[in-house]
Amino acid sequence: MATARKRQVSLVDTKYYHCISRCVRRAFLCGDDTITGKSYEHRRQWVEDKLLALAQVFCIDVCAYAVMSNHTHIVLYVDDKKAKRLHDKAILIRWHKLFKGTLLTQKYLQGDKLDKAQQFFLNRIIADYRERLSDISWFMRVLNEDIARKANKEDNCTGRFWEGRFKSQALLDEAALAACMAYVDLNPIRAKMAKTPEDSDHTSVKKRITAAKDAKQPKQLARFAGSPRKHMPKGLPFELKSYLELVELTGRCMREGKRGHIEQRTFPILERLNIAPENWLKLTTQFTKVFKGAVGRPNKLDGYYAHLEVKRRTGISHCEQLFG
Repeated sequence: MATARKRQVSLVDTKYYHCISRCVRRAFLCGDDTITGKSYEHRRQWVEDKLLALAQVFCIDVCAYAVMSNHTHIVLYVDDKKAKRLHDKAILIRWHKLFKGTLLTQKYLQGDKLDKAQQFFLNRIIADYRERLSDISWFMRVLNEDIARKANKEDNCTGRFWEGRFKSQALLDEAALAACMAYVDLNPIRAKMAKTPEDSDHTSVKKRITAAKDAKQPKQLARFAGSPRKHMPKGLPFELKSYLELVELTGRCMREGKRGHIEQRTFPILERLNIAPENWLKLTTQFTKVFKGAVGRPNKLDGYYAHLEVKRRTGISHCEQLFG
């Protein structure tokens, strides 16, 4: 039996989550179907456009993504503090970009006066919308439903397009976050869909590299804020340059089949995260095979499972081996 989503998400322990959605039908989500000879390559743009658009509406940042032939990988950051800071009108404006809302919310935004009873029910609706805007389940639901409707219309069929639910993994510390992001960004290379990160279409790493050429960071993605420090701004706790070098060097090792030892100095970020190079290659090539639940150092797992009141600690042996 699948674990309830509320028992997989603990914002007290981490705001980073790796989400995977798989297509349920034999027909491809994207790419070329070798059986029918039909190309679905244009659907990659559907997914990428919708994903980045939702990041501007929800209080959820996209850290990494890769749109594959029959599945998607997304690393999300839940900014629940931002959702709490937004005033009521801002919450409704954001929600109305996705849905029509209710008669009460429409009246409020039009500037109509509400009586006490109407205001009471409006406040409850706003509280509900505020919670949804920082909920990864709602984020993935809106994303996947939109793509499913378009694909079903194009395929002239009905029924499920995605598996019953998306999979999610909690990323409990910097090491887990860096490993998962590199795993996601290198998915097309591992699948022989691209030769280099800058050639891997519809991935976050290509978008970051394109922006980096102009000394910028893409506005649609979570920003790299640099190494952790006392007054840390919002953003990924790494240097952008180090991360891009890490992805490039890891990808080169994978393409050339060099699975053995790599000198520690080759990966600057690994020295700070204290992960052995041979373990790093295993993490970034077999992330979803090795880890089935939350990912992080053993002490982080203890706190995460304690908050969720979960006794069975999936994958703790692998975390001890690779992150310990």
